[in-house]
Amino acid sequence: MSTKNQRNGSVFRVDKFVVPAAARDEILGKARMTHELLRQQEGFAQDFLLEQVSGPGEFNIVTMVEWESQAAVDKVVPIVKAAHERIAFSAQETIARLGVKADIANYQRLAEL
Repeated sequence: MSTKNQRNGSVFRVDKFVVPAAARDEILGKARMTHELLRQQEGFAQDFLLEQVSGPGEFNIVTMVEWESQAAVDKVVPIVKAAHERIAFSAQETIARLGVKADIANYQRLAEL
């Protein structure tokens, strides 16, 4: 299978956050911890941890992970859940406690024009 075809089947997990300044370090620390685990998983292609530096956009922290397929995503979800449970980490509770607004979804690349 060509790289082009593999990329067309990719799934992109994009998490966008409005993070108050006081919560920045904790949120970035948790994101880095999770991404370290994700990078070790089968089907992982690449990831980005982005911070807004200019513009009027609402979201100031964005993470993106590219997976080779939906099957890879489906395999990693229980792995991440179990890892978070082992350290008593709840993303939902952390987001609520810190006053972070989150927009989280999976995306696929649009067909080429």
